[in-house]
Amino acid sequence: MPVAIITGASKGLGRALAAALAERGWDLVLDARTAGALKETAEALSAYGTRVEALPGDVGDAGHRAGLVAAARGLGGVDLLVNNASALGAEPLVRLEDLALDGLRHALEVNVVAALGLVQEALPLLRAAEAGAVVAVSSDAAAEAYETWGGYGASKAALDHLAAVLGVEEPGLRVWAVDPGDMGTDLYAAAVPDDDDPRPTPDSVVPAYLRLLDERPASGRYGAPALLEAR
Repeated sequence: MPVAIITGASKGLGRALAAALAERGWDLVLDARTAGALKETAEALSAYGTRVEALPGDVGDAGHRAGLVAAARGLGGVDLLVNNASALGAEPLVRLEDLALDGLRHALEVNVVAALGLVQEALPLLRAAEAGAVVAVSSDAAAEAYETWGGYGASKAALDHLAAVLGVEEPGLRVWAVDPGDMGTDLYAAAVPDDDDPRPTPDSVVPAYLRLLDERPASGRYGAPALLEAR
C-alpha cells in the first residue's frame, strides 16, 4: 500500500485528506500538536482497515520530523508528503505595523523551515517511491495582498517558492503547491474570529488534491477551485 505523511492532520484539511486517502487504502503517518485530537482522528481512520501511525509533536522539532519519517519507513516508505501544518504568526491577525517579530519568526519556522526540514528528511524515501509526490498547502494570501495577512502570506509565498525550486531540482518527483481556496477551518476562525460568514468545508476541496494524485500533472502551483471546476 502507498504511504503518506500528513502534518496538521487532526482536523480541518489535513484530517479530510487523510480520511480520503485511508478510504483509498493508503497507510498513513499523521502529525499534530494536540495528542487527544490526533488520537481520535487515528482511531477513526483506522476503521478503513489501513495502518495509521499517529505521532503528536511539533514539526519545528527535528527529532519529531525524523520520527515521522522513521514511522513511514516502517510502513514501507514515503509515497506522498503533505506539508499542511501552519502557523498564523498572530491570532487574530494584525496589521504589519503591529505584527510581533517573534510571531513572524514562528510562522516562518513552521510554514517554511519545518516544511523544508521534513522534505529533506523524507527525500531518500520519496526518490525511491514509484511515484513520489510532495504537496505544500498554500494560500491565496501567498499571491494576493490582504490587509492583516502579511506575515502569514509572506510565509506561504516562501513555501510556494521552495516548492517551485524543489520541483526543478527533483524532476523525478511531483511537487505541487496547492491553494485550497476559501475554507471554514479553525485556522481561519483564529485568524479572523469576527467573520462568521459560511465557508466551504475542507472535505469539499479534497477532490482537487485527489485529482492531482490521479493525474500527476507537472510540478507547479495549483488552485483547488480551478481543479474542481475543470473536473
